[in-house]
Amino acid sequence: MSQKIRTLLFSTLYPSSARPVHGIFVETRLRELLKSGQVETQVVAPVPWFPLKHSAFGAWARMAATPAHEMRNGVQVHHPRYLLPPKVGQNIAPYVLAAGALPTIRRLIRDGFNFDLIDAHFFYPDGVAAAIIARKLGKPFVCTARGSDITLYRQFATPNRLIRGALAASSANIGVCTDLVAQMVELGADPAKSLTLRNGVDLVRFQVMDRVEARRQLGLPEQSLVLVSVGHLVEVKGHHLVIELLSRLPEARLMIVGSGPWLQRLQSMAQSLGVQDRVTFAGSQPNEHLKTYYSAANALVLASSREGWANVLLEAMACGTPVVATRVNGTPEVVASPRAGRLACVRDVAHLQKALSELLAAYPEQAQVRAYAELFSWEDTTRMQCELFTSVLAAK
Repeated sequence: MSQKIRTLLFSTLYPSSARPVHGIFVETRLRELLKSGQVETQVVAPVPWFPLKHSAFGAWARMAATPAHEMRNGVQVHHPRYLLPPKVGQNIAPYVLAAGALPTIRRLIRDGFNFDLIDAHFFYPDGVAAAIIARKLGKPFVCTARGSDITLYRQFATPNRLIRGALAASSANIGVCTDLVAQMVELGADPAKSLTLRNGVDLVRFQVMDRVEARRQLGLPEQSLVLVSVGHLVEVKGHHLVIELLSRLPEARLMIVGSGPWLQRLQSMAQSLGVQDRVTFAGSQPNEHLKTYYSAANALVLASSREGWANVLLEAMACGTPVVATRVNGTPEVVASPRAGRLACVRDVAHLQKALSELLAAYPEQAQVRAYAELFSWEDTTRMQCELFTSVLAAK
């Protein structure tokens, strides 16, 4: 390719210095894409406006502390603000998101970054906002569905209608798993311009680490059965089911990695079940520290009610740790071999326990689990993404 394709990555799901793990999976795909040398990118990652930075306001304070502009891993990232009113916010979010971002995007064009296409992530509200921006600027756009943007928001009348419009307007509709692509086609997306670009796994950041050493670093006993549950502390991630599972495993220990509104509820649940001394609430951890938690565990347990493509599954496997997960959405595409782990066909404690028992009875070697994860490199995804961008611009 004689000239690099200029893309504008547009998404509210992108990390910042104030929220370093927020949407890190979007940044990871971009970093892998940039390694191809065929693309150059700037990022516009809008943030809801909030006036106060005091830590008492939690996630809102971190959003307020997000800089307007920063350089992350050699990429210029812009964080314009948009006003998201309570109660009615869901239905008007795409419009205020587009209105808040357009001045910044127009300034980038005036300053010389006249990008070729918009690469949006998360269909609602981000993809709908990208459709508005693309129409106003006369640019093509593609959008990647990542999970709840389709599986959840399609259930609401206004988001459903707006998502359908964005699917029709886009130059390509991408899903991180085939289940999401099928759902987009059900919503009216043209099958000919809908494709799967699965996430890979960073095989350098996530590597096999000696389990004894990992446990020593985390203060865990050397011989116990150790489980880890990683994700935002909300109902959909199922940490409460893993705590209940722990109550059926008298000698086991559990590490819960993540932060969120369910923290106190989960802590109270552990107390009421009498397992509080065997549960570690590790909080949110930097991405580069996760390999110690994965490596210390005998299994990652992900009891989600819905998932697009759960990156934590591949991250654990890359560290040699097999998984137990619920059979939802794209998860069967990730856990497709006994080397990877086991799936619970029903989202309840009994089926999670059955899947864990089956895994422990035929426990794979670390090298086998790692070899399976290595099948999910980024090379194919990067190649397909470059080809997609080229074809979109050729058809312009």
